[in-house]
Amino acid sequence: MIPTIQWDKDYIRMVDQRKLPSRVEWFVARSYRDVIKAIQRMVIRGAPAIGVAAAMGLAMGGRAIKARTYEAFVQRLEAMGAEMAEARPTAVNLRWAVERMLRLAEGLSREPVDAIKAALRVEADRILAEDIAVNRSIGRHGASLVPDEATILTHCNAGSLATGGYGTALGVIRAAWEAGKKVRVYADETRPWLQGLRLTAYEMMEEGIPVWVIADNAAGSFMRRGRIQLVVTGADRIAANGDVANKIGTYQVAVLARENGIPFYVAAPLSTIDPAIPDGDHIPVEERDPAEICEVGGKCLGPQGVAALNPAFDITPARYVTAIITEKGVLYPPYPDQIKEVLEAR
Repeated sequence: MIPTIQWDKDYIRMVDQRKLPSRVEWFVARSYRDVIKAIQRMVIRGAPAIGVAAAMGLAMGGRAIKARTYEAFVQRLEAMGAEMAEARPTAVNLRWAVERMLRLAEGLSREPVDAIKAALRVEADRILAEDIAVNRSIGRHGASLVPDEATILTHCNAGSLATGGYGTALGVIRAAWEAGKKVRVYADETRPWLQGLRLTAYEMMEEGIPVWVIADNAAGSFMRRGRIQLVVTGADRIAANGDVANKIGTYQVAVLARENGIPFYVAAPLSTIDPAIPDGDHIPVEERDPAEICEVGGKCLGPQGVAALNPAFDITPARYVTAIITEKGVLYPPYPDQIKEVLEAR
């Protein structure tokens, strides 16, 4: 597995996911604003991965602050955090990581500024290590839901590239494969960025796991013909009632799975659950550049000046979600009670 993000001495190195699979190219962030640009421009993507990037970006940004007093340092760090949190509004892991880093700094008010800077670097490393461990735990819990022989449909990319390592939805598939189960993967192409075609297929082929890419609009046909036994996706935010925000196109996959009697599982860390959001209607959905829909390689495929709508995510109501796979176990409906219980037990 290619490391998604890592330290390069005092800078941050992340694999440029826009260039995969044709070549492996590294983007080096030399300031916290470089990290923000990397998140906004899809150099790094996936809710857990951008949470890790935000933590590392604040550690790097904090090191560059030239303040001598605690008050001045924290004021500048909070301003950096506010900028970072707005980089992509839907994925709650981004804000979660920023708030965790700021809470750490706020709890060290009696420490010298240099000590706080060092503690921020340690905390960012801890968040990265925790994410990988959490993903492996999600994989173990999810693998128990996978039959000994199954074809699994997944949408977008929720693998090692979307996390600190190992993956959430693809972590479930990896764990099932490692357990000796005969799994095969159908990867939706995932328009308009083609994360399924470019990234999920790439990861599965690297692991030697059988994978076929299908067009986004082919999933229903394969389900009706009995070619798919279960669906596993990731999530960018989960509301308190179990509604799920994920890459655009997930909702229609969930509806089709229900129509065809196929389990639809969501694999995500507890940090992706936002208890402050009551339901999916309150989750902010990022609207991206319409050119992503109309252009390929900078060339417009439609009539010049055509209008386009480009929401990056959609909302899958909880009633379509068979179970939510977390690092603490598998949650089943009714989700409000299950979510509240597992979050309180953390």
